[in-house]
Formats: sequence, structure tokens, C-alpha cells
Amino acid sequence: MTLPARILGTLMASLCLASPALHARAAETPASPGTPVGTAPLAPALSLPDAGRALRMTYLSTDGVTGRGTVPVTAEVILPPGKPPAGGWPIVAWAHGTVGIGQGCTPSLHPYSARNSTYLAAWMKRGFAVVATDYQGLGTPGVHPYLDTRAEAYNVLDGVRAAVAAVPGLRNTVMIVGQSQGGGAAFAAAAFAATYAPDVNIRGTVATGVPYFTPELGAQLTAAAHAAGPAKYDPLVVYMLYLGASLAARDPAFHPEEAFTPRAMAAYHAASTTCVGDMEQKIKDEGLTLPNALQPDFPKALGPAFAAMAYPTLKLAQPLFVGTGTDDHDVPPMLQLSLVRAACAAGSTVQAHLYKGLDHSQTVNASLPDSAAFTQAVMAGQPVTPQCTPVPQ
Repeated sequence: MTLPARILGTLMASLCLASPALHARAAETPASPGTPVGTAPLAPALSLPDAGRALRMTYLSTDGVTGRGTVPVTAEVILPPGKPPAGGWPIVAWAHGTVGIGQGCTPSLHPYSARNSTYLAAWMKRGFAVVATDYQGLGTPGVHPYLDTRAEAYNVLDGVRAAVAAVPGLRNTVMIVGQSQGGGAAFAAAAFAATYAPDVNIRGTVATGVPYFTPELGAQLTAAAHAAGPAKYDPLVVYMLYLGASLAARDPAFHPEEAFTPRAMAAYHAASTTCVGDMEQKIKDEGLTLPNALQPDFPKALGPAFAAMAYPTLKLAQPLFVGTGTDDHDVPPMLQLSLVRAACAAGSTVQAHLYKGLDHSQTVNASLPDSAAFTQAVMAGQPVTPQCTPVPQ
């Protein structure tokens, strides 16, 4: 997939277009993480239903791959309609799920899916503005470090800083919210915040389909896949291929043939440019599963990528909401509930909910009533009832 001329033009405009005031600010002060670089109006088709002002913003964030220097990152800033409340609208820092790793997959260059549109519109009706990062390497030059928790966390947190600085009507009171890859990004942002961005006033974190990986859990997943025998489709293959393609683009020591079988190599090469919907279809068409796509020594070959998925701490300073579907095949419940147990053991306040019969996608909007009660409590500074062993509901 090549980047269409229209999308490329929009991308370059977003990087170059900034108000004179923002250019002056950048010239007067050193370029630090969270500095807004420019804004441009967001096309109505790319916004949310019944939204007010909507912008595409470029800002600086610490390079999450190297941990030093800054890189440009893009985001959407979408405000509710009408005048802001006294002090400004609080913020939902939205972290998106897997879209792919190619430039053509950048979320802010595409309309929201029906599911995400419904979900984020519900948050907006609660009175929140939405700040939605694209993540490093999506929407701006460079490699997208897929599932790298440090990069994702820096991008989410710096996006909030930049939006508060650049967009009138916002206040630094934040709910971090994410799904799938974004569920991990949301957890990571909350985990990194104490040391990286203590100035960001986080009240709580809401994550659905949140990934969690340890070597032990990886071995259990692989063993279960082999025991299950042939399967029609395994979404985990898509994520493994994206991990490999992203790692290859930033680590010359990675050898894909050590991670993937000859049968999977065509899909591996396609992963660099193919967005998630088409990638899923390719995996189905080629009949790829974990047993026939991965080499026996894949954990070692993909070791640097798995290491980058780790969270810096499991003890969060603010309460955490986790929503999990019992029929989630993208991020199996075993992984999500392992994170819940580990975070609880580390001393985090976790309220976990388990939704019977729902898959990875269905859980997102099904969790809205429960996350509304959770959000109301943390925004009001009220205690949250911990729930570390959820019962299917």
C-alpha cells in the first residue's frame, strides 16, 4: 500500500501549518516534550458526532525508541459543542488500538470506526474533550514502534501537555482511556506519568482489551495454540507480524527468518504497509496460525520487541478500570486477568469487569455504563471499590 497523494498532502500540511503565535513560541523557547508545533482544522468527516471545534495538532514528544531527543507526533483534539465550563473541559486522552504500522494507517487521516465513534461520543457527552494521539511514526516520519510502552506513554502524556498549551477551553484534568494496543498505552501512560509527566493531572485510567505479556504467558499461549490444532483464524498472528516488521525497521540485528516460517514470510513483508483490516484478511486467506507462522525460537528472535512491551511499574498512582470480554481472542482473557492480578498484588487500585460472551470489540461499548460510574467517582475524588477477581456479567 502506498500513501495516497491526498493523505500525503494532508500530512505535510499538518507538519508545516502552524499559527504565527505557535511559531513564535517555538522560536522563543527550547523545543521540549509537549510543545505544540502547529494546528489545522480537522475535516468534519474525521471528527465525532455532534462535536464542537476539531483540530489536527502536531507536537513534540520524547523519542520513545531512544529515550532522548524529541520527534514530531500528530493527534486530534476534539471539543464538545458550546462554551467550555468554568476552568475548561476535562480531557480524555484516547489511545487507539492496532491500526497497522504504515503511514497510510494513521488514525487522524481516517474517519473513526462506528464502534470508536459511539464510544468517544459517549465520553464527550460526559463533558470531556478528546485528545487522541496517533503515536510516534504514524502521521509523522520514522518508524512506528509497535506496542512499545515507553513510546506510547510519552505520546499520550505529551499530547495532553500540548493540547492544554495550544487549545483554549481545556483544563489539565485527565482520564487516560484506551483499547487493545491503546489499553496497553493507557496503562503505560499511567505507569510512566509519575516520573515522566507529574504535571499531568491524571484522575484515573480506563482500559479495555489491555495486553500484558511475560515469557511465561507467551509459552502458555503457544502451547494452547498447538494443543488446539488447526484454526480458521488467529488474530495474534497479525500482532506478531506487526511486532516483527516494526522491530526490523529499527533493529538491523533482527532476522525475520528466525521468528517466522517460510509460509508466513509473504505476510511478514506485507505487514510494513498493510493496515489491520487488510492484514486480517490476508492472514485468513493464507490460513496462518501461531503454529504454522512462528518458528520454535520466535520468543528469542522477537525478544527486544517483547521487552519493550513491559510496563515500568504495575503500581499505579491512580485507580484503574479494566474491561475484558470472556470471548476475546485478540488479547485472551488469560493475559488481561494476569495483569489485573499482578497490578492488584503490586498495590494498584483496580476495578476489573468481565463481560460474558463478548469479544475484543464488543467489550468496548459494553463497558460504558461501568466506566461511567468509575469515572464519576474518580473525578469527584471519591474512593473506588477494588475488584481484583471479576465475575462474568
